Amino acid sequence: MSTVEGALQPERLRRISPVRVFLNRPEFGAVIGAVLVFLVFAALGRGTFTSEGGIAGWLQIAAQIGILGATVSLLMIAGEFDLSVGSMVGAAGLCLGLCLTEFALPLWLSIAVTFAFALSVGAINGYLVVRTGLPSFLVTLATLLMLRGASIGITRQMTGLTVVSGIRDQAAEEPLMRDLFTATLYTGGPGKGSFNMEIVWWLAVVALATWLLLRTSFGNWIFAVGGSATAARNVGVPVRRVKITLFMLTAASAALLACIQVLSVGSADVLRGQNKEFEAIITAVVGGTLMTGGYGSALGSMFGALILGMTNLGIIHAGINADWYFVVLGGILLLAVLVNDYFRRRSSESRR
Repeated sequence: MSTVEGALQPERLRRISPVRVFLNRPEFGAVIGAVLVFLVFAALGRGTFTSEGGIAGWLQIAAQIGILGATVSLLMIAGEFDLSVGSMVGAAGLCLGLCLTEFALPLWLSIAVTFAFALSVGAINGYLVVRTGLPSFLVTLATLLMLRGASIGITRQMTGLTVVSGIRDQAAEEPLMRDLFTATLYTGGPGKGSFNMEIVWWLAVVALATWLLLRTSFGNWIFAVGGSATAARNVGVPVRRVKITLFMLTAASAALLACIQVLSVGSADVLRGQNKEFEAIITAVVGGTLMTGGYGSALGSMFGALILGMTNLGIIHAGINADWYFVVLGGILLLAVLVNDYFRRRSSESRR
């Protein structure tokens, strides 16, 4: 190599490096997928998909899925699953509603009780998984069933129904509700949709999860635990504490979503959050997180949520029967698994 070529080589590497870094990121496939899904439905959506109302609609869906997806991504990177997050959304919402209507607690205290309840269930899930060694899939599946059953039984016992209503009347004058949970960021007028506070919560949760994963020792522990819990334990990583904390985080994100939904709609019911556990897992996988653990991205979950949100409403805007949504969703999941596996293998080969 000549002197000139040697001098130019570092500059060439600096010029190529950012592209290679992006190609090797877990969320690369999700970013490309989100762009393609947007372009497809923008072309088929007859102008309504890209209108203010259309954008507000699929962003609202994406935000609700994404709040769960970010924390579920962290848990999956650590090699565990939480199938109870959907039931936790319903149970936490009922807890908030009953505290407000039946016990007449102030909103701040009702929210505190709701989060305490969710964190307790998350801690129990984590403790059972690390203490017994049972698959988290089975432990949290049992929690899913117990939460849903208890929600139905307790709510029917206290109210005679499976719905708690009148919540908005109890909290209508609370600044906490108006400013933090139901505030409207922007409205385009009648029929044009509005952009609400849940979008801010979504971005905040994704940002916090990304910072935690990439900029803290705890994030290194998450990757280590997901790669090999035994090896991580041998080098001093507190495996049990990491897993229990992550189960608590997924439960907390479910409680946050429950508060947003209940205070926005003004009621709670036992079926709210149904199937959200599967959507959260799909969001994480589409976002580049492997189901085997040790590899993934919280930021990618944001683009995974965008894909699900756009698909959910894009089908309707395109004039396709909504019954086909789950067919499309299953196809997206399968494609995401194949794409993620390809890029993971390519990333591994490039490091050799």
